[in-house]
Order: sequence, then structure tokens, then C-alpha cells
Amino acid sequence: MNPNVQSLRTKIFADGADKKGIAELAKNPVIRGFTTNPTLMRKAGIENYERFAKEVLDLITGRPISYEVFADDFAEMERQARKIAQWGPNVYVKIPVTNTKRETAVPTIKRLAAEGIQLNVTALMTLQQVLEVSQALGEGPPSYISVFAGRIADTGRDPMPMMSAALEIMQRAPRAELIWASPRELLNIFHASHIGCHVITVTHDILAKLNLVGKSLEDYSLDTVAMFFKDGQAAGYTL
Repeated sequence: MNPNVQSLRTKIFADGADKKGIAELAKNPVIRGFTTNPTLMRKAGIENYERFAKEVLDLITGRPISYEVFADDFAEMERQARKIAQWGPNVYVKIPVTNTKRETAVPTIKRLAAEGIQLNVTALMTLQQVLEVSQALGEGPPSYISVFAGRIADTGRDPMPMMSAALEIMQRAPRAELIWASPRELLNIFHASHIGCHVITVTHDILAKLNLVGKSLEDYSLDTVAMFFKDGQAAGYTL
């Protein structure tokens, strides 16, 4: 059976900070939400965080979008979170699971969730972290728990069993959805869908391959042969 995007159980969120790319992806009904982070914004040359965020919010209506705090002190994280949350009803505030000192953000998450702030708790990589965050979110507002499955795979570990276990653990937070974060290839979208993961965040370069889903492998083989031939000719190689 050929794969197709319409059969996916998982929502695709576009992950990036290229405003032009975001505007284009916003026209695609397959894209159900958007995320970004300080690293992506810095790479995109964003200098004014709030101005960029609000310009993007003008483009994105009716779909969730996540913006991340950029503090290491929990009191400052909370201040930033409250400010970001005021930017729109579709805004989710990304809070890292720990600060750089390895101190847990769970008390901060618990306080913000109790205030009704929609959160996207990010950078999780262990089931213990999933458990602690799920307990902190509890019966709170709609939120996301973002497990970096791609980075887990980078360590030689299969993320599939962990992501399945995370879904079970997250029953403690019935209004939270699991995000498969940092996918490394388009196939990961189908991995996420197979286990029933709620959301996958996908960078713009991987999303550009969506038109390949279900493509005939015979045709793709021929395209590849033609590419090699064309490039060999263009290079003017001789033997």
C-alpha cells in the first residue's frame, strides 16, 4: 500500500522562523500548527523577538503557534511566559524541561498551568521527565509535551517504544498532547502516526518533500538516473 498524507493520524506542525516560508505553509491545510525556538530565530536573522512573533501571528489565525521563553532563571521564565501568553488565544508558551543548571522546571510549569497558560514543555528526552511534566500539567489547560525523538535516535536509541510509553504516561494529563519533535526524515511522520502520536513538528526543508509521499518508486528511480546523467553531462566529464 502506498503511503498518503490523508491517512495520517498525527497533526503536522511546521517548525521554523522563515516568515516567508511560514506564510506559504499557512496556505496548506495539511499544516495544522506552527512552532519556533530561539535557535531557529537566530539562524533566520531575527533581531526583534516580539515584533517577529506578532507579525507571524498576523499570518496565523485559528491554528496553534508556540513561542519559547529565552531565560535561564525561573522567575524570569515565568515573567516572559505570562507576557507571551497575552499575544493571542492560539499562543502556546514553550518552557524547557530544565534550565542550563539541570534544575527542573516542574514547579514553574505547575504554576503557569494553574494560571491557565497554554504550555509547550520542550526538550524532554526521558520517560521520567514525561511523568513529572504530566503530573505538573494535570487537569490544566490544553498543552503539549515535546519529546525530542529525533535527538533520541541520534544517540542510537529507537524512539518508537519510548514515544509509545510516553502516550501511556500522559493519561495523567488528559488535555496535553504528545509532540514528536526533531524528526530527521519525512518517514518519521508516518512513524509518529503509527503509534498514535498527536503531533509532529517538522522543519521546512523536510516539509518540502511532502510532494514525494506515495510517488512511484520506478519513476523516482528514473528521476535519479536522469539527475546523475544530466549532472555528468553538465560537468563535461570525459574518460
